Amino acid sequence: MIFTVLTFLALVGTAYALRDQVFETIRNLRGANPWPILLLLPLALFNHYSQAKLYQSVFQILGERFRTRALVRLSLELNFVNNVFPSGGVSGFSYLSLRLRKEGVPAGKATLVQIMRFALLFMSFQVLLGIGLLLLAFGGDASGFVMLVAGSLSTLLFIGTAAVIFIISSKQRINAFFTTLTRGLNKLIHVVRPKHPETISIDKVESIFTELHNNYRMLRSNLRKLLRPLGFALLSNIAEVTAIFSVFAAFGYFINPGAIIIAYAVANFAGIVSVLPGGIGIYEGLMTGVFAAAGVPPGISLPVVIAFRVVSMSIQLPPGYYFYQKNLRSSESV
Repeated sequence: MIFTVLTFLALVGTAYALRDQVFETIRNLRGANPWPILLLLPLALFNHYSQAKLYQSVFQILGERFRTRALVRLSLELNFVNNVFPSGGVSGFSYLSLRLRKEGVPAGKATLVQIMRFALLFMSFQVLLGIGLLLLAFGGDASGFVMLVAGSLSTLLFIGTAAVIFIISSKQRINAFFTTLTRGLNKLIHVVRPKHPETISIDKVESIFTELHNNYRMLRSNLRKLLRPLGFALLSNIAEVTAIFSVFAAFGYFINPGAIIIAYAVANFAGIVSVLPGGIGIYEGLMTGVFAAAGVPPGISLPVVIAFRVVSMSIQLPPGYYFYQKNLRSSESV
């Protein structure tokens, strides 16, 4: 309930702050070429299909079988949860565990799959960043600032991925890390719920992450099989970049795809770290800033970025909400 109220207030505040840009974007959409805009629907479907195949491939390595159609629906649900709840993407971890519990998937295995999703997407970011820098260099738009941003982001992604692998690769390290984290969260929650000193059970946390470590060892023994889900992660990111390029084309602008790749990578990384729902405000601001550094004026990039976000969310959030509510109702009936 607290998260829901915070989400509502954050969305109302953001919508009010950006009201002029949103209304201007809606007016501009009327004069835009509709065909590139219409591409956003099949690109969104392809994105969620790629995400579903990514999940499916990782689950298969861990001995679980799911139909692609069911995982496309799950991908839409997770997209809704991660965009609506102000938790910086953390909500997806808990929701996936709860969502798959009735399918007999242990929480530790579901958590590992979600960690691998992020890790594979980050690894594909590295590939895209390299391609983006090459495209900017060929176009003469690779400024020193853009090179610094791309290099810093690559370093952060590499260090972050290495840190997660370092923690979950050892049973002692993973239990020590998450036990300490759980105690800290319990102290924080205790401020709101003084009668509950241990809202999150430390024993259950140790059990879940011991199981996560065991599943990681199984995954590590099948490293070659990770190339398939990595390919789908790359396709998912390419679909998003292509969607942004399509909106630029709809407004009559054909900019260097390298600028879109760098801006997309930076904005998505910040969106994961941000606690605001969907990274609203931060996502748009960072993308516009990176575009400006790559030589695209804010007067061009800001309306396009807002148009992309408005159309993309309008396409993806309603079906995600429908499947999310449908799952909640079925869970209540059980």
